[in-house]
Amino acid sequence: MAKKKKEKKKITKKLLNKYRLVILNEDTFEERISFKLNRLNVFVMVTITSIVLVACTTFLIAFTPLREYIPGYSSTSLNLKAARLSATADSLEAKVIINQEYFKSIKKVLRGEVKTVEFDIDSAVQSQKLNPEEVDLNPSKEDIKLREEVSKEDKYSLFESEKSSSSFSLFPPIKGTITSTYNVNEKHFGIDVAAPQDTPVKAASFGTVIFAEWTAETGHVIILKHADNVITVYKHNASLTKQQGEQVKPGEVIATAGSTGELSTGPHLHFELWRDGYPVDPSNFIDFE
Repeated sequence: MAKKKKEKKKITKKLLNKYRLVILNEDTFEERISFKLNRLNVFVMVTITSIVLVACTTFLIAFTPLREYIPGYSSTSLNLKAARLSATADSLEAKVIINQEYFKSIKKVLRGEVKTVEFDIDSAVQSQKLNPEEVDLNPSKEDIKLREEVSKEDKYSLFESEKSSSSFSLFPPIKGTITSTYNVNEKHFGIDVAAPQDTPVKAASFGTVIFAEWTAETGHVIILKHADNVITVYKHNASLTKQQGEQVKPGEVIATAGSTGELSTGPHLHFELWRDGYPVDPSNFIDFE
């Protein structure tokens, strides 16, 4: 027991023995600063300093943006931004694909291309020979159920009355003599109306400008999209007064007649009318003279 007490006293003396830390001038050996220390004080100071450094480091990592600069640290805000940017990129990519397909269809209109429609004459003739009296016109159970569901959906439709009363009409874009008629066999999907140079060309109906550019073959071209999947095309204009994306009204001036483009032989307007992606004869719906 006496030995243990002596060892404890020795350890205590070593911890409490005072030392003097002196900073001297190397040339004159003049004392600049001095500190009285012991081993216990040094140990306590080192321990407290370590705790403070650990606490400060933890605070910086947990509560400041500096944590984002630590390699391998996962930031919730950065992950959220990355997810939003990824979703935006996906939606933009989908829109680009849709626009590319849309522009392809516009190019087909400008080039005068149209898909071939397969028409089975034998089936059409056979259908004309059917006797209406032999046809069972009574609705099936599935048909009755579908009609009930549709009637319930349309019961509270605010636009149902407007649909039944709405009528689509076309305004003559220009007045003049028709010099070239509609002819699908010759891939002439519109009509040519002779008109003096710089005659105002007007919109055929309410619509949106979806194309307003210059082409080598047809000069200044403007295309309008209307209701009921109707598109009108105006070619060989001298100038355009509307730009892509603008809204127009029936009779509003959208261009001036001219003779631009390689395929033009004189001042006139080449006008096309498309419905559901197929050309129709404009003279059947508009009086140009």
